[in-house]
Amino acid sequence: MASKPGILTNWPWKPLGSFKWVILTPWIVHSTYSFIVNDPKKRDLGYFLIFPYMLVRMLHDQLWITLSRHRTAKGKTRIVDKGIEFEQVDRESNWDDQILFNGILFYVGSMLIPEASQMPLWRLDGVVITALLHAGPVEFLYYWLHRALHHHFLYSRYHSHHHSSIVTEPITSVIHPFAEHIAYFLLFAIPLYSTVVTRTASIASYAGYLAYIDFMNNLGHCNFECIPNSIFSTLPFLKYLMYTPSFHSLHHTQFRTNYSLFMPIYDYMYGTMDKSTDSTYETSLKREEISPDVVHLTHLTTPESIFHLRLGFASLASKPQSSTWYLYLMWPFTLSSVLVTLFYAQTFVIERNAFKMLNLQSWVIPRFHVQYLFKWQSETLNKLIQDAILQAESSNAKVLSLGLSNQGESLNKYGELYIKRFPELKIKIVDGSSLVVAIVLNSIPNEASEVLLCGKPNKVSYAIATALCEKGTKVTTMYKDEYDDLELRLSDECKKNLVFPGSYTAKIWLVGEQCNEAEQKKAAKESLFIPISQFPPKKLRKDCYYHSTPAMIAPPSLVNVDSCENWLPRRVMSAWRVAGIVHALEGWNVHECGNLTFSVEKIWQASLGHGFRPFNINSFSSILNQLP
Repeated sequence: MASKPGILTNWPWKPLGSFKWVILTPWIVHSTYSFIVNDPKKRDLGYFLIFPYMLVRMLHDQLWITLSRHRTAKGKTRIVDKGIEFEQVDRESNWDDQILFNGILFYVGSMLIPEASQMPLWRLDGVVITALLHAGPVEFLYYWLHRALHHHFLYSRYHSHHHSSIVTEPITSVIHPFAEHIAYFLLFAIPLYSTVVTRTASIASYAGYLAYIDFMNNLGHCNFECIPNSIFSTLPFLKYLMYTPSFHSLHHTQFRTNYSLFMPIYDYMYGTMDKSTDSTYETSLKREEISPDVVHLTHLTTPESIFHLRLGFASLASKPQSSTWYLYLMWPFTLSSVLVTLFYAQTFVIERNAFKMLNLQSWVIPRFHVQYLFKWQSETLNKLIQDAILQAESSNAKVLSLGLSNQGESLNKYGELYIKRFPELKIKIVDGSSLVVAIVLNSIPNEASEVLLCGKPNKVSYAIATALCEKGTKVTTMYKDEYDDLELRLSDECKKNLVFPGSYTAKIWLVGEQCNEAEQKKAAKESLFIPISQFPPKKLRKDCYYHSTPAMIAPPSLVNVDSCENWLPRRVMSAWRVAGIVHALEGWNVHECGNLTFSVEKIWQASLGHGFRPFNINSFSSILNQLP
């Protein structure tokens, strides 16, 4: 919001929240009904297409968001080498308001302006008039309007809201107070209204002009340079008629230069062209892809998780993953994404962070969690993981952390398979198990005398059970195989703390994958479920408590964090991801994979020493202290 918000700052439909689109319902119904029942010669195609074209504009903007976030995460041709944070994502979450606003005005205009109805599909004279009016009056008036908005009176009340984003994203282009959007619409309406009253307007001129505005707005705020130098070398005069992303990026970093809309000619004419425009453009074009120091390798979880990725819906990615009602309406896109993952076999970059001189990246394997459960998928999955490791190796990364499904033992022996295949690897593979064990152990209060181990056993559950038995805590298991395996790992003194067959009376449950619902229902009232895998158990019991999956709070100096990791809250990172970062910071020249587990106490203290903090431990300890 602006530093001193003026009148008409907020959008009128702000109280409606995500239901604001209901406003259009009467017009959508009326336009659709009229188009269906009217005689073909009396049908108003332009009126009918208003809402579908609004959806097309939203899709266009979303594609720009995805492209921009992917390109800036990789680093190639990035302009401003800084990150964004949650505050900016929240501020820009209403980017669709201007599309809704335009839609309302077009519906009202179609009903009130007789010449706006029954527009033809195409008229060349209307397209030419629209182009000339934009290049003339619109660009000229916008330049002076923009300069006026930078006067301290208007800037503090309105335009400072837009300039709160130093590092821009495509949707930053439309983040303005309501009053500003009114002024912009009146400006852009000059070509639209002129062609209507002269009866030269067409559906093509309207749709084309809006597409041009959207495209250029997104282009100017995408934060990566994508206009090749060859264009200006071949046609030098174009530098006066077409701006570049770096041109407008300078306006957001320098504030008092580069005021033009899409055509820089007026900055040249009035002496407001930034002196570093050409050099910034050249430097951005030459910027190479970033070489990560740490790569966190993960995968998709549920089919809907594609929308929660940082490359998906920005507002969804900035919140813990959960079921949202309107995602059910997206099932055609959800199904399409699932089908794409069956054929697309390339790991992609979704996020970059920086911490203590380290460049961090998160890579996604285009496969869902359920695919890790099928044996016939094993060869494909191992090939994808192997290719990602080799790619990270070629990028000179120091550490690759495996944030993958806990099917690792049967799939690749927790990463040991790749060490044996490529013994000359310089990159260190870290499965994060030691930090997971440390977090879980420190989540259990010292007063706890008994825990129940539930779910499919793995190296993490064995390490936790061993540590607890050595500490004197009773560990109950309901599985004979797990009991036999644990008994072999324990000394005679510790074996007496291992209980089988146990009961479901323990108030603390350590829940791994495949802990079924029937078992959870047997838990005593006010029990605490502590997950020991990446996937939280389904919350079936309202009379029990649920801890988060193993995770830690990131230190403030870890920057460019603008999305949530799966179902974890903001700025909370999974243990598997933190483990890779800590290994790189400490310079530990060892792998953590296979059946080997790194020193639990050493990595716990190192994590705390680098500023990572326990998540939810204190609050859950207080809960447990109140239990009988």
